[in-house]
Amino acid sequence: MARGDRGALAQLYDRYSPILMAVALRVLADRREAEDLVHDVFLEAWRQGADFDPTRGTVRAWLLVRTRSRALDRRKSAAVSRTTVVDPERFLETSAIEHEDAATAPDRTTVRRLLGELTADQRAVLELGYFEGLSSAEIAERLGVPMGTVKSRVAAALGKLRASLTSPGLDTDKEQRR
Repeated sequence: MARGDRGALAQLYDRYSPILMAVALRVLADRREAEDLVHDVFLEAWRQGADFDPTRGTVRAWLLVRTRSRALDRRKSAAVSRTTVVDPERFLETSAIEHEDAATAPDRTTVRRLLGELTADQRAVLELGYFEGLSSAEIAERLGVPMGTVKSRVAAALGKLRASLTSPGLDTDKEQRR
């Protein structure tokens, strides 16, 4: 794609557009806005494909970071800004990513299971921080709790996730899954 191969762009789109759309839709909560954003991300990737550095991560991660960043920018812009109600259970939904690459299914299943083990309050602060891009102060205001409480919930949630992901019984070695 970096060399101008339109077929490569088409393959990239076919492979990653469902997950990019899921993230964009999740952040923006508007299908038309999400579709426009995914289109813009692929145009940006087409123009800046030579900037991709495989030593820094996967193509999937590169596209996802761009999508999330652009979606948060749009969400915070005056044209798209709105208040949403957080449903902590939404964090565990599967329908938005049903067409994602099957190779990531084990990781997705593990993360979903581990997130399900968090309290609803812990999932809510992670969702607001990740999908809505809110700061700790903004999360505190949205949830009506002290900022220290938000920070404690985030720290506890990330600590639980980290401990679970590094526990000896959890198979996180991709080589073992191949």
